[in-house]
Amino acid sequence: MKLRRRRRRARPIVSPATLSHTFERRSFVIGAVQGGLGVLLASRLAYLSIFENEKYQTEAESNRVNLSLIPPRRGWILDRNGAPLASNKADFRVDIIPERMRNPNATLATLAPLLGLDSDKLRDLRDKISETRGFAPIEVASGLNYEQFAAVSVRLPDLPGVVPQRGFSRSYPTGPAVGHLIGYVGPASAEEYEKDRNPILITPGYKIGKDGIEKQFEQRLRGIPGARRVEVTASGRLVRDLETREDIQGKPIQLTIDGPLQDYAARRIGQESGSVVVMDCQSGDLLCMASMPSFDPNSFSDGIGRIEYAMLSQDERVPLRNKVLKGLYPPGSTVKPMVAMAFLEAGLDPNASVGCSGGLRVGNRVFHCWQRRGHGTVDMAKAIYQSCDVYFYHFAQKLGMDVIAPMARRCGMGQEFPLPVASQFFGTVPDPAWKLKKYKQPWQPYDTVNATIGQGYMLASPLQLAVMAGRLATGSKLMPRMILDPKQPRPASMNFHGDHVEVIQKAMSDVVNGPGTAGRAKLPIDNILLAGKTGTAQVVGLNVSSGKGGLWKHRDHGLFIFFAPFDKPRYAGAVVIEHGGGSGAAYPIARDVMTFLFDPTKGMEALHALEAQWGGTAQQRLEAKYNAYAAAAGQGVGRAPRRDEDVFARVDAEARARAARPQPLETGAVTPPPEPDGVAARTEPEPR
Repeated sequence: MKLRRRRRRARPIVSPATLSHTFERRSFVIGAVQGGLGVLLASRLAYLSIFENEKYQTEAESNRVNLSLIPPRRGWILDRNGAPLASNKADFRVDIIPERMRNPNATLATLAPLLGLDSDKLRDLRDKISETRGFAPIEVASGLNYEQFAAVSVRLPDLPGVVPQRGFSRSYPTGPAVGHLIGYVGPASAEEYEKDRNPILITPGYKIGKDGIEKQFEQRLRGIPGARRVEVTASGRLVRDLETREDIQGKPIQLTIDGPLQDYAARRIGQESGSVVVMDCQSGDLLCMASMPSFDPNSFSDGIGRIEYAMLSQDERVPLRNKVLKGLYPPGSTVKPMVAMAFLEAGLDPNASVGCSGGLRVGNRVFHCWQRRGHGTVDMAKAIYQSCDVYFYHFAQKLGMDVIAPMARRCGMGQEFPLPVASQFFGTVPDPAWKLKKYKQPWQPYDTVNATIGQGYMLASPLQLAVMAGRLATGSKLMPRMILDPKQPRPASMNFHGDHVEVIQKAMSDVVNGPGTAGRAKLPIDNILLAGKTGTAQVVGLNVSSGKGGLWKHRDHGLFIFFAPFDKPRYAGAVVIEHGGGSGAAYPIARDVMTFLFDPTKGMEALHALEAQWGGTAQQRLEAKYNAYAAAAGQGVGRAPRRDEDVFARVDAEARARAARPQPLETGAVTPPPEPDGVAARTEPEPR
């Protein structure tokens, strides 16, 4: 027991030697650890300073230097003579980037008096801030003067997220005259950025093509962005400019369009709703594609506001629809020269005649002529210039729709043309096979009667009617084109036989210059004769409206196809006026448009006189309409769609649905409009 206690109490012997040894061992361990850490730190420092030098030098430089993209200037869109239809102008502008804003409402309240923003504009901006991705810039104002630009610039420390810029903005000198043709530009949407992660798309001030030519040639027009390097302090204050790389402007696009003619035609449509198409008969170049009413692309490029959207979307004349490409109408009597050509090609003698007493019995039905008193003895020429329905009823029953339908397609009806457009509507050329497939019904004699006067199931666009006029006038297979190309080959021949083209030319000349239905369309120019064909397309039955008055949407469409000079055609085209009450609304426009082509001074004199009655140019009337609408609408106007593209997509969808809607199955003849009161006393037949 005692031995065990002694062992338990034993202590190690501590001496100076053991203490020294223990201290040295601990010092070694600690020193080794410290040395290892030092080596690691030195290695890391060496790695950062040597191997990562470039990376951190770049990051350090980026703290000192800011690099920003400079939006490239878009390529100009030119007319056939090199004049700009869309150009760029120097611009002071202010944008905002929502994700950088601390207090959007306070920021907008500060900007409003500086930039002259009204309550409607502020509401639109708040809508866009709440709906737009935070990184996407939103335009606040453009076209500012230097004083406004400077007033915002000096307040930037208190306005985070506000980006004032000096640059270029898109300009459309003729405004609504080119809205449907050229389109417009706007900031890239979030969806567009998701598809193309190009940083230029979210650069403040940068805009891309949204419709028309601007969209179809976006990559060509876009250009290459520049860059700007500036030295800044830690707080972001600018110290000095270091280096700037200039942007490279996009390449221009030159169209076949004649700019002054396009503007004239759009203005000449006036207060009507419709379209004008003019082609060069030697090349197929489209000189004019005017669709009115329209929108101002200068305004759309700033982003459509709730007032403008409400005004345009509620207009029954659908100013957002391109009527040249997406308007479909019964062509009415404008098809009669084409039907006559089909008869000629099928072997009918142009001197063959029929007696018109005001109607023709086919089966157990009487098909009336528009001239209830009848036209007497009618040959082919008289049938065209007097627009006798009975003549076409009679010979169409003998020769059949299988003769007429192929000729309609040869002349461009129902055809898609190779144009740089997003879409176009093709219309309908009915025949027995088409009806059997669509309605599971056999073709009836009254179907031929209706089609031969351009009613029933037959539908065409203004562009197709213009092509038809050009092909009949020249005997050449004109193919419309929009991009200027001097090397384009001449059109091929339509291979019409004998003197058939001359027969049609002379008859259509007599429509205007002889005893025809459009004597008031005669050009006020010596030695130049306009040839044409009038057409009236019914919209509702005569039991609903006479087609001449009453509700606008119940009035007949007015149509006119034309070419000039009649014996050596240089220009051809078509005018379609929606619900104009008949062809009397269409051919005066064609007359003035062609007058302007041959004698601009006379054409402008006529236009100025009309615009004085209408209240100014198309652009002036659109501005006045907007101001009146805004004053009347007050605060009760709903939001505009989040994306401008949605506006046009909705209009396009409605037009497609209307075009695809099954036409009612015809069960009888479409009766031509009755003779208006007082016509019996006239020497010139009432146009139709």
